[in-house]
Amino acid sequence: MKKIQILGTGCPKCKALTASAEAAVKALGLDATIEKVEKITDIMKFGVMGTPALVVDGQVKSVGKVLNPEDIKKFLA
Repeated sequence: MKKIQILGTGCPKCKALTASAEAAVKALGLDATIEKVEKITDIMKFGVMGTPALVVDGQVKSVGKVLNPEDIKKFLA
């Protein structure tokens, strides 16, 4: 099972990235969990200085961008 984390404080961009991740998982039919990480201290543990950020299985894949579902699928394949 894939573990996807969206790092961000709940801003509109963070919500858009979450929606894109959900769409990508659904389109691929993956067994995945999507977790929102909103505490600044938890976000900092990833070494990320900008949000939103996408983390897949513990690895930071994108920072400061709202990716579309097609972009996210590339990280999940």
